[in-house]
Amino acid sequence: MTSSPSGSGPADAGPGSGGFSTRWHSLSADLPEGVLSDVVLECGWGRIVFGQTFTSAERLVSALRGEASGHRDICIYPREPHVLVASAPTELFLDPSHTYRLDLATYSPGRASCAVVRPLRGEADVAAMNAVYATAGMLQADPELVLANHEDPVFHYLVAEEPGTGQIIGTVTGIDHVQAFGDPEGGTSLWCLAVDPQSRLAGVGEHLTRALAEHFRECGRSYVDLSVLHDNRPAIALYERVGFVRVPVLSLKRKNTINERLFVTPPSEAYQRLNPYARIIADEARRRGVGVDVLDADWGELRLSHAGRSIATRESLSELTTAVAMSRCDDKRVTRRIAQKAGISVPRGRPATGGDADVEFLRELGTLVVKPARGEQGKGITVGVSTPEELVEAVELARQHCPDVLLEELVDGHDLRVVVIGHQVVAAAVRRPASVVGDGRTPVRGLIAAQSRRRAAVTGGESRIPVDDATVATVRAHGHEMDDVLPVGEELVVRRTANLHTGGTIHDVTAQLHPEVASAAVRASRALDIPVTGLDFLVPDLAGPEHVLIEANERPGLANHEPQPTAERFLDLLFPETSSTGGGADADWQSAGSPGDIQPR
Repeated sequence: MTSSPSGSGPADAGPGSGGFSTRWHSLSADLPEGVLSDVVLECGWGRIVFGQTFTSAERLVSALRGEASGHRDICIYPREPHVLVASAPTELFLDPSHTYRLDLATYSPGRASCAVVRPLRGEADVAAMNAVYATAGMLQADPELVLANHEDPVFHYLVAEEPGTGQIIGTVTGIDHVQAFGDPEGGTSLWCLAVDPQSRLAGVGEHLTRALAEHFRECGRSYVDLSVLHDNRPAIALYERVGFVRVPVLSLKRKNTINERLFVTPPSEAYQRLNPYARIIADEARRRGVGVDVLDADWGELRLSHAGRSIATRESLSELTTAVAMSRCDDKRVTRRIAQKAGISVPRGRPATGGDADVEFLRELGTLVVKPARGEQGKGITVGVSTPEELVEAVELARQHCPDVLLEELVDGHDLRVVVIGHQVVAAAVRRPASVVGDGRTPVRGLIAAQSRRRAAVTGGESRIPVDDATVATVRAHGHEMDDVLPVGEELVVRRTANLHTGGTIHDVTAQLHPEVASAAVRASRALDIPVTGLDFLVPDLAGPEHVLIEANERPGLANHEPQPTAERFLDLLFPETSSTGGGADADWQSAGSPGDIQPR
């Protein structure tokens, strides 16, 4: 398992390898007195194999061959790693990670975030911890095993809570080597550092790392080790800020599909430039043996080929979507008409004419949403228009993006995105507007800038909070100015719309989706006759049946819905013969939306 601060993925970090003296002797030598032999720890996502406790290459390679399907084992502190790889070159490889060590004798505590860091408590915490792993693209751990390990002094699990809400937004696991095998050096290691990419708090990863280090220092241990992928600069910067220094030690892993990107020839430069929405599809295609030709990296356009067939895609838009279906989604007025004919509720609305009828409609409904009839990413939309003057300004803004403007009733509720593939619901997520949380020292302007940087980092630059008139107006509507300092834990919503591209966050709620909302989503996809779509609803209760359809997206982002298998179902649709689920897009909506194996990206 791996460390994932600042959005790093599951292959990016994990426990460290030891320092210079951890090699002890050669593989054929006896172990120091009191040290247990052949030590392997089961962690629920894979195993830690302590290489220095094995005295023969044969026994160590045999242990690594016991890796379970869908898990990731790692051998740390291997003695004579070149000999081990040479003994099984088709099975083992050297992990391309650097090892870092924190000397606890010289460690200096630093400033923590305003998150609340505490030990793991029970089943609910384990479920929340796995949810954080999922949002960070990491392998999840078996809950029963984690609970069992929690009672074992070898393991130390910490979680970070958001103040006020109590929501768990981060986690880290520590391993005590003295308890594990009688380590004469008094070492420990850091594993599974993960922070929810949607978190609005700064410094959570550093806070967790320091809390673990301080726990082990209180236990009288000597150092904390970890390993981090050589090019994971944000994670390395975090660890160096805490005081970790690099040591020349290697780790081993098995050649499996999860680790494939670490030992195969790197993809082309164009492939690596793909945005997250195209990359998730390309990675899933390569995993299945589907050929990937990058036609235009900046546009996210691919040609996927398998068994003599090829399909061009632009992110989740493929040749299977007709021009007619695409045009039905492109014009929100047409989407509304089709949905109404299919018996799906939509907000009251009318085209803007620029005359008295617009003002009369505003007076009748009280508050409106004004939007371009055609457009995406929330551009030109104004929410909460309540005066004739605001209406004129909102219509003018919308017309900068499209000459045709739609006036709609403002419906209260959660902004819900439902992804439908092959007329089956695959994922549902609530989208929330960009918000910041006060730390008692940073002005609102600074909080927005910091949150915008975090959102950009975890979305490949796709999500940022613009500091524009709309942001300033939203902040003022909540009784604040941009230079105000919020108290610790106070949340401030800084945008009215929940679009990802303006800093909004997205949170999986597939398990809560009411069957009536799921049914409406499927009916809408069939009425639009579109094979892949993201339907946007407003719902007063995420688990309730009431809903109104706002719009349909012909190119929904599939990279925002962990842990749901959106890319897997998309490839099932395009190349059903490559599916390993047996059901593909033909499964019912509940099973289609259940979490599959979480593959790292």
